Amino acid sequence: MGHVDVVNLDETSVARLRWEPGWRWSKDVKPVVQTSSCQNRHVGYVLSGLLHVVMDDGGELEIRAGDAFEIPPGHDAWVVGDEPWDTVEFASGAIYGVAPDENESVLATILFTDIVDSTARLSQIGDARWRRLLLQHDQAMRRQLDRYRGREVGTTGDGFLALFDGAVRAVQCARSMIAAVGDLDLQIRAGLHTGEVVIAGGQARGLAVHAAARVSALAGPGEVLVSSTTHDLLDGSGLAFASRGDHELKGLSGARTIYALEP
Repeated sequence: MGHVDVVNLDETSVARLRWEPGWRWSKDVKPVVQTSSCQNRHVGYVLSGLLHVVMDDGGELEIRAGDAFEIPPGHDAWVVGDEPWDTVEFASGAIYGVAPDENESVLATILFTDIVDSTARLSQIGDARWRRLLLQHDQAMRRQLDRYRGREVGTTGDGFLALFDGAVRAVQCARSMIAAVGDLDLQIRAGLHTGEVVIAGGQARGLAVHAAARVSALAGPGEVLVSSTTHDLLDGSGLAFASRGDHELKGLSGARTIYALEP
């Protein structure tokens, strides 16, 4: 029901995707990737056809010929009408529809972010304004992920989980994210740790992920914290850090030194 061509250009890939009439992600791709919904983020341009997208949260959109688009992770989609949906994809073409490897694991720097005092802000401005603000926040965060070649693997309602193949770019991305949401009158916190990550069902799992979440929870407003493991990998990067002392990270043995990125 479809065809994908991928061109690898050094550090990025561009794909041409063509889905035939009757194609539906939950029918044709879900049995292969074995996730409840599509966990890829899509950025592209439509050459022909009409695609209907339903997000996990119930939101819907239609993308048609001539549209440039972004589809966040967590969705189903299907071709509408009798014309194939033909698109050029810039974000996830190289990994789209790839069958999972039960033993797949990668060494990555893990970044967690979340909005500081989000509950209080929601109660202050109301649901409608909060949804609009959260959309602007997500757009700003994803622009920085694209800039620093991070891989979005999950959202937490008001935060992001992303993987990077380099510790320096991960920290630079976290710093840029904090600056990017400043214009929205929002403050976020960020925490990073480097370790082995298991990718299962499109989700990042493992002790390293839990450790990164614990580091993030220690951060204050506008602060970027890194574990000692990540800090060691940043030697010679030109980034300056201050020690925040030793902390026990749940699930990991022994106290670990935590470092804060200096302005």
